[in-house]
Amino acid sequence: MILSNLTSPRYGNGLSIQSCFPENKSITNSSCKSSGEDDGSMGIVSDDDISLKDAFGPSILYHGNYELSFNAVSNIQNSHLQQAQAIFSSIDFPEAKGYNDHVVLNPSIWPVHAASSQRPSTAAEPNREEANDWEGFVHEMVPLSGAVSGEVERKSFIAFAPLHLAALKGDWDFARKFFTWNRQAVCARITRNQETALHVAAGARHTIFVQELVNYMTPDDLALRNKVGNTALCFAAASGITKIAEVMVNKNKELPSIRGSKGATPLCMAALLGHKEMVWYLYSVTKAEDLKEEDRIELLVAVINSGLYDVALDLIQKHPGLAVARDGNGETALHVLARKPLAFVNRGRLQIWQRCIYSLPGIRAILDIKPTHLQALELVKQIWKQVVLLDDSKFGELLRKPSRLLFTAAELGNVEFITVLIRLYPDLIWKVDDHGRSIFHIAVVHRQENIFNLIHEIGAHRDLIAAYKDENNNNMLHLAGKLAPPDRLKIDSGAALQLRRELHWFKEVEKVVQPSYRETKNSEGRTPHILFSEEHKRLLREGEKWMKDTASSCMVVATLIATVMFAAAFTVPGGNNESTGKPIFLHYKSFLVFAISDALALFCSATSILMFLSIITSRYAEEDFLHSLPNRLITGLATLFISIATMMAAFAATLFIVLGDEFAWVAIPIAVVACVPVTLFALLQFPLLSDMISHLCNSSTGRGNHLLY
Repeated sequence: MILSNLTSPRYGNGLSIQSCFPENKSITNSSCKSSGEDDGSMGIVSDDDISLKDAFGPSILYHGNYELSFNAVSNIQNSHLQQAQAIFSSIDFPEAKGYNDHVVLNPSIWPVHAASSQRPSTAAEPNREEANDWEGFVHEMVPLSGAVSGEVERKSFIAFAPLHLAALKGDWDFARKFFTWNRQAVCARITRNQETALHVAAGARHTIFVQELVNYMTPDDLALRNKVGNTALCFAAASGITKIAEVMVNKNKELPSIRGSKGATPLCMAALLGHKEMVWYLYSVTKAEDLKEEDRIELLVAVINSGLYDVALDLIQKHPGLAVARDGNGETALHVLARKPLAFVNRGRLQIWQRCIYSLPGIRAILDIKPTHLQALELVKQIWKQVVLLDDSKFGELLRKPSRLLFTAAELGNVEFITVLIRLYPDLIWKVDDHGRSIFHIAVVHRQENIFNLIHEIGAHRDLIAAYKDENNNNMLHLAGKLAPPDRLKIDSGAALQLRRELHWFKEVEKVVQPSYRETKNSEGRTPHILFSEEHKRLLREGEKWMKDTASSCMVVATLIATVMFAAAFTVPGGNNESTGKPIFLHYKSFLVFAISDALALFCSATSILMFLSIITSRYAEEDFLHSLPNRLITGLATLFISIATMMAAFAATLFIVLGDEFAWVAIPIAVVACVPVTLFALLQFPLLSDMISHLCNSSTGRGNHLLY
């Protein structure tokens, strides 16, 4: 029976796709390999000393493809045939049945050795007429020079290179001809990793090739494994093509239970790669009795990491004990979920444009954001309900080892995850880490405003928790005074906006702590304000430089616009009437557009110059970055954008005045082209302006909706 030799799970430190498919690691320089090192390439084999010419002889033309010149081999001399017969008569060819057998060319390959009665019969018997074209080709399939001992075995897989390439490309017509005279090739090892053509075709996602090849094979042939123990179904699971797996399983029902590398099941391999349909299919055909407890926990962790929360929910509902089980790394499913804040992003945390897209029914069905969010939340609830039933010692150990999942979630801003936990176990708000910090202290350090906002929902307990100090006597305001982690700083574009967010964050935390704590010194003798100034010196210098550079560059543009538009106001298009001094085209609508656009451009550019000038001459104190400097920069950029747009509008109006209706076909294209500078400015500078505006609107950490109750 196939299952009698099943390998037991050997997960060690946890499964990964690299451990399940170690042969995928390609070796670029085979000449540099250490002694005993195997070539791990799953694709075309490479060897510095082996080429297809070595295998097929110099008379075979090979043009980077597996298509061979049959005209060339038709002139093979009979002496070559006699040499081949002599070679094969002295070599023992093992068959491709065992796991560790290194299969080489079988004597039944050759027409001179294999009679039709000796070849295994199948329902898909090749056409004899097609075999005639191969009679010359097969005579050259073995190298006729060099030492026979070792070299034949070393180069034997090269003879299968055309079949290997056909399987990679999915060319069944070629493969069918190949099997005409080499029936053993159906289940022969054709790569260094001892994979069969079925392994290669399944990994290459060629459904038709696999369907046809399976018809040539017996159920036991489908169970053949490669060097690391993976069956062809393991490769099908990695490919994600459910149809390929169905073809194999329909012929051999035991395949889903045959373990591969590291004792992993095909189901777990599909889960590691996140192939949802494949996971559900293999989950339905894998026998429950063939999955051990460690298999299920590894599967649960894999599907959570891949975002397949519906599968994880089904596992937890059928096997509640998995909620507290640990994988090879010592982690539970809860530890994995704590590190996935994006899985819990609900509609309330989406950006404005994302909310608009999500509100459309068709797009919502495609994005499928909310169902995933709800499944993740339900999964946490189901797992947490099982965890809180543990006794105190086991409960505390689960929260602490191998990592403190509560503080991991707080560090990553996984607010929905923490909310679910606190709702069922409110005492979590008092938990502290090894440094004496609560989840709110961790939120302050890592600038997670969504987590920090929960402190407003716990009433008077807020004052008690805010009074906690760490091992260095730092209170919550000291932690806010430290520089934010790099991943949180880069949220804002430009050092000035980064410093503004830091100042705003410090002010918000300052509202929470007691007034006496604002002047408390830590173990190094520094108050929160002193600590903030020291930690943000470099950011203050960079913010000052960024502000000055931005203001100087924009002021040059604004000055040029003001100069041009001021001159245009006194040199109106068409000139003035000599007797009255009024513009000749005064009563034209296009002239009115010119006048208004010129005036707006002049006024806006002048305003922009003043704003940028005030930025350059500012004192650049820390407090200036909170409101004064950002507001000036916003005003300057906005007025500069308006001045550029109105300047181009004045230019287009002038063209219509000068050219008139007769040359409108010229004026209109030029006016359209005039929009290009405005568009370029919008693309290059408007993102900065929008970032600053959104920064002012969204940087508040005030109270939001109640999440805990």
